Amino acid sequence: MTKTHAEWQQLAAAITPRRDLWVDGSFREAGDGQRLPTLDPATGRVLAEVAAAGAADVDAAVAAARAAFEERRWSGLAPSERKAILLRLADLVRQHADELAVLDSMDGGKLITDTSTVDIPGSAAILQWYAEAADKQYGEIAPTGDGDLAMISREPLGVVAAVVPWNFPLEMGMWKMAPALAAGNSVVLKPAEEAPLSSLRFAELAKEAGLPDGVLNVVPGAGEVAGKALGLHTDVDVVTFTGSTPVGKMFLEYAGRSNMKQVWLECGGKSANVVFDSVADLDTAADGVCFGIFTHAGQVCSANSRLLVHRSVKDALLGKVLGRAAALRVGDPLDPASKMGPLITEEAVTRVCRLIEAGRSEGKLVLGGERPADLPTGAFLQPTIFDEVQPGSRLAREEIFGPVLSVTAFDNEDEAIALANDTKYGLAASVWSDDIRQAHRVAGRLRAGTVSVNTVDALDVLTPFGGFGESGFGRDLSLHALDKFTALKTTWLKYS
Repeated sequence: MTKTHAEWQQLAAAITPRRDLWVDGSFREAGDGQRLPTLDPATGRVLAEVAAAGAADVDAAVAAARAAFEERRWSGLAPSERKAILLRLADLVRQHADELAVLDSMDGGKLITDTSTVDIPGSAAILQWYAEAADKQYGEIAPTGDGDLAMISREPLGVVAAVVPWNFPLEMGMWKMAPALAAGNSVVLKPAEEAPLSSLRFAELAKEAGLPDGVLNVVPGAGEVAGKALGLHTDVDVVTFTGSTPVGKMFLEYAGRSNMKQVWLECGGKSANVVFDSVADLDTAADGVCFGIFTHAGQVCSANSRLLVHRSVKDALLGKVLGRAAALRVGDPLDPASKMGPLITEEAVTRVCRLIEAGRSEGKLVLGGERPADLPTGAFLQPTIFDEVQPGSRLAREEIFGPVLSVTAFDNEDEAIALANDTKYGLAASVWSDDIRQAHRVAGRLRAGTVSVNTVDALDVLTPFGGFGESGFGRDLSLHALDKFTALKTTWLKYS
């Protein structure tokens, strides 16, 4: 049964957030006693003063993870045993789904309708899927002559540092933790300092499920302190990161300056929504356009922030998009009636507003562009749409990470492809066409890790997610994600 606004508020008031680091199976304060406030962007209320890990705390977490790995507390278990524990953990996530959903909603400003029906159920499903894969990975036998046996196996790499963003606090963590743990690694998770609460609660549930101490450690803290310490740590074997492109580049530098650890990046995006004149159902396309840019107030790396539309249908489609966007109710994320919540901070809105102001000379502002006047904090922003955006403008090229859509018309297929590919990013794209040959042809020419046809942001644990260019490399989700956390090992036996 769907909860009411009052019921979600009541549950939120009853939750006591965990506020310390999780190291070697228990909560502890930061060594220097430092704490950072995590705020509800919808109300401005401090939810908790959370321990801020320093370099010494990161050292302790990595040491705990290394000890667990070297003692084979987890990696030495039979895959079926790891599977059973992870399945129990997935069940515990489902049992505590409402609590986790509220934590992510308050901490990250996410709509409760999203966290309770998509993010947390999705996190449990992803964990279950990788748990089931744990005992279904086989080695190989290489072809050799008589008297030789060459065996090829996949070995866990050791200590995985997962550094994740605030826009999908638990689910992004699960994209990293689930395959890393299923493969037998130990994990040090650094959640974003803006939204660490669900990760800390998850760590506690992991122990309840039977995960051995030291296998999962959670070190909230500032990126320039805790994140940097993980990137430079010589006893970390892998960093897997989702976040901004500039920070992703820093992790590459950290790896080069330390132990040449593997670094897997999923960074920014400037995804195009390409709508051709063959589309008869413009209502469905308009729904997709609004979903692609206004979900979580546009704070999604794969957000379809560019609408490229054939000139002959542009006015008709834009009219439908404007009507839908203007009707979106911006408000309290815990209210099921809200259709768009706040941005993560008031500072984030200020940054987006600067780009909107600059965009007034780069396109025609046709909707929004202001903070709503009747909401409790300045972290909210109206759905915003610019028409007639010039391809080389900041609106068309920079990742805004807010509810801002830029619209550009095209006249033919080649122009549409050139516009869509005119970006340093390559994370995702959408193509709308009733001509299946055109859809295949265009999808094949778009430089993006995921191309959704007649929909937006097609995503499932079954398929890999990641990009090209400055969107990073490596893939989350699917069985391919296991490749990031394992290494091929050859054992050659000569028996005669």
